[in-house]
Amino acid sequence: MKKDFKCNDFLLKVFCEDTDFQGIVYHANYLKYFERARTQFLIDQDISQVSLEASKLAFVVKDINLKFISPAKLEEELIVKSFVKFISKARLMFNQQIINKKSDIIICTGEVEVCFLDLAKNKPKPFPEKLLQIFNN
Repeated sequence: MKKDFKCNDFLLKVFCEDTDFQGIVYHANYLKYFERARTQFLIDQDISQVSLEASKLAFVVKDINLKFISPAKLEEELIVKSFVKFISKARLMFNQQIINKKSDIIICTGEVEVCFLDLAKNKPKPFPEKLLQIFNN
């Protein structure tokens, strides 16, 4: 089974609502940017979290580790780069970076462990077959 997968880059621009009065991105927003990139990864794989939730299934963050390196600022364009490592049929590890598009400066890095749960039983469940297939190619 293939162990690593490069996700599509996720592009975004920093708006006023993302920043404090000095134009610096709030640290909590880096979590949101990482989440948006992971969500887009699922969309790119044709996996609907809305459909999963209706079936009482969900992706949940089990563990997260962030390292803040350099501040992002108002109006900057950022790239979220994501690599996903297959851990098990119910666990993935995302290694993510937020990079300034213009300068290539790394803003923040993160490791995010994601699990798949049967919400009715509150127990791990294998990922959807669509997702497992990308690690078999």
